[in-house]
Amino acid sequence: MYYGYGYGYDSMYFLVLLAFIFSMVAQMKVSGTFKKYAKIRNRRGLTGAQVAEQMMHNAGIYDVSVQRVAGNLTDHYDPRTKTLRLSESVYDSTSVAAVGVAAHETGHAIQHDVGYAPLALRSFFVPLANFGSRLAIPLILIGFIFSGGGSTLVTLGILFFSLSVVFTIITLPVEFNASRRAIRLLADDGFLDSDEIGGAKRVLSAAAMTYVAAAFAAIAQLLRLVAIFGRRND
Repeated sequence: MYYGYGYGYDSMYFLVLLAFIFSMVAQMKVSGTFKKYAKIRNRRGLTGAQVAEQMMHNAGIYDVSVQRVAGNLTDHYDPRTKTLRLSESVYDSTSVAAVGVAAHETGHAIQHDVGYAPLALRSFFVPLANFGSRLAIPLILIGFIFSGGGSTLVTLGILFFSLSVVFTIITLPVEFNASRRAIRLLADDGFLDSDEIGGAKRVLSAAAMTYVAAAFAAIAQLLRLVAIFGRRND
């Protein structure tokens, strides 16, 4: 029986397949949950943009701009330009889902303002992860093709890929913390009533699972690459 890349039975296939299924389920869950609570208008009639701006003002933040960005669930905070971008389905929407997402992104702006260390670490890793992801697979493929002297290239490729894996892991505490801040401020500052908070929490919990799925998928792929490389050297 052969145990090379693409030959024979590879137990790591199961782990990668499991990660793929988990990612698909997480994406469907966040999409379905957002759509459900996008149909429920918050009682105060506040839009996502209004909540973001007021929440930042309550936290003493006045130098972050709130902008509309094209797409669905493309919301993000850019610490480089201090810009909070809300998607079309969030910016002008008064739904519980929109308010929850806007509050989550505001949580990132607050993290930046207070010097939350994991956010700074993630920002530091962004260019490293991008650089690593661009070079990793080409190096690994070339190394496998030229097996006679390609072990160094494969090792470098795996190390570069590891940068992306580390990035997905660092992202987890940043996202979880932003969601906790969002839910607490939505309740404490009276943006949502207690029964509406539950809906916002479900939306953010579903979104958080996509980050867990991304980390799981990255780790699974890294383990598979290491296993393949190890077998080729046996």
